[in-house]
Amino acid sequence: MRIDRIFARLDREPEPPKIEIPRMSGTRKVLFGSTLAFYLAIVWAVLLSSWLVLLDWKVMLFRAYEQWPELHAFLDYLVVLGQRGPTAVMVAAWLGWRSWRQHTLRPLLTLATSLLLLNVTVGAVKIGLGRLGPHYATQIGSAELYAGGDIFPSGHTANAVVTWGILAYLATTPRARRWLSVLSAVVALSVGATTVYLGTHWLSDVLLGWAAGLLILLALPWFEPLIGRAEAFVFAVRERWRSRGAFVPAVPGFSGGVPGAAVPAGAAVTVPAVLPGATEPAAAREPVSAGGSRYAGTRPASQGVPAHLQASAHLQARPHAARSERPSVAPAGSRRPPQPHKGGTHAPHATR
Repeated sequence: MRIDRIFARLDREPEPPKIEIPRMSGTRKVLFGSTLAFYLAIVWAVLLSSWLVLLDWKVMLFRAYEQWPELHAFLDYLVVLGQRGPTAVMVAAWLGWRSWRQHTLRPLLTLATSLLLLNVTVGAVKIGLGRLGPHYATQIGSAELYAGGDIFPSGHTANAVVTWGILAYLATTPRARRWLSVLSAVVALSVGATTVYLGTHWLSDVLLGWAAGLLILLALPWFEPLIGRAEAFVFAVRERWRSRGAFVPAVPGFSGGVPGAAVPAGAAVTVPAVLPGATEPAAAREPVSAGGSRYAGTRPASQGVPAHLQASAHLQARPHAARSERPSVAPAGSRRPPQPHKGGTHAPHATR
């Protein structure tokens, strides 16, 4: 199938039902506040080197990757579901397809907004606290803060929560939203636990990563007006570019135009009754013989017409005659030779 036919088929897709944009309801505000309190509690516990830091060391010294080495190969692939590059490409491809089918940029703009918030919030805490990872720890029982690291909170975990959770956030039906919420939660929990198994993150890193990603998903309704204005701006720019390029080549010599000049699309084109250089109107060229060719004995249309106008001669106006008034286009006589044995009109009837 040709590509243009595929595009034409997509353009004829029916408009989807009205998509309900999530709002910042009371329940969502309560969840946001609770998650924010949990986030701050984790940060405070690590800053004070409390029992949570001691738990981090106990889990790290357990070395799960040595206890169950047979899982190592599989979990090395599973943790890719939390890497920002591969997951962003996969999810953006799916949301791009949805944007095309639904004739809206909201899915892609929502994904871009969530990833921007993720980079800013998580990146700022990572750089500000500078915590070292388990493989680079120097003192047992220490929180390893302000040492030039970038491990707290876990970026893999937060990215898994946001990237896969955005699919549930953008779901158009309650059933799809429920199933996608369960799927994204399983993926995020698996990625966070895998980083602890591999020894690349402390347990508190993963807990804070889960909270950081959930805060972004819960806060997205506050950014919906901004997303709507950005979509309207992009569409307005597209329409302006389309209006600037909406020109078609002009017919040289018509409408007083200069050969090669452009005429706006949809503008009326005036066809003169007499072409420039011609000596008689096009309507005067009538057949001279009903038994011959329709234009037999007529002066050729190209005679006396400049070379650059001869290609437009088919555009000239001609009178429209009724069917009964139209002359015959067949020659005077029949082209078939007489056949006496069939009793045609050209042979006399045999005497009986």
